[in-house]
Amino acid sequence: MEIKEYLIALNMIGNLGVKKLRRLLDEFLEPEKIFKAPLSRLMRIPGIGESTAKGIKSILNTRGFKQELKVIEKERIDIKTILDEDYPVNLKNIYDPPIVLYIKGKILLKDAIAVALVGSRRASKRGCKIAYRLAKELAYSEMTVVSGLARGIDSASHKGALDAGGRTIAVIGSGLKVVYPPENEDLFNRIAESSAVISEFPLYLPPNRQNFPRRNRIISGLSLGVVVV
Repeated sequence: MEIKEYLIALNMIGNLGVKKLRRLLDEFLEPEKIFKAPLSRLMRIPGIGESTAKGIKSILNTRGFKQELKVIEKERIDIKTILDEDYPVNLKNIYDPPIVLYIKGKILLKDAIAVALVGSRRASKRGCKIAYRLAKELAYSEMTVVSGLARGIDSASHKGALDAGGRTIAVIGSGLKVVYPPENEDLFNRIAESSAVISEFPLYLPPNRQNFPRRNRIISGLSLGVVVV
């Protein structure tokens, strides 16, 4: 198995989380060694209880993990890990960078020059128009627009960048196989075809409430600045 596959497996363990996974990597240095460690050794890592340790020992043989790898290969989903040289530079420098990024589409070097546009899901028509026009102007200036694919300001921002022929990155709070909100499926596909849709979550994870604050740190981390509309 490749290093990426080991990290995908660890990322699928729901009660592990980025901080605990970071502790494991700091302790064992190589992902493969985490899986070879005995249960008792894993449980000596702060925050790793018996349930999590057993999850680590069993995940490689689960149907869910094997299916995850099949879909990644079939749909040509790009995987970037914190150990990769081409992991997004801006994101690597935040306090708590994701260990694994699932990417539908492509991230380019020029996407390092990015601005995030965010705002209310229940924005007024005027607010959406402002976001749309601002995104267009940023795209005309060859800056990438980053947002969260939510209703309201996010959607208007993505559309503005696309309509200007520019690049826009959508960072979502679910897995790439769960488009949320569902009415944005066409927008999701437009972004994936011309730019990139990104998630740190396993492919089929639903948009749980706690996912969105975690998603927000990626939006800001990919960007040189954040504009709240």
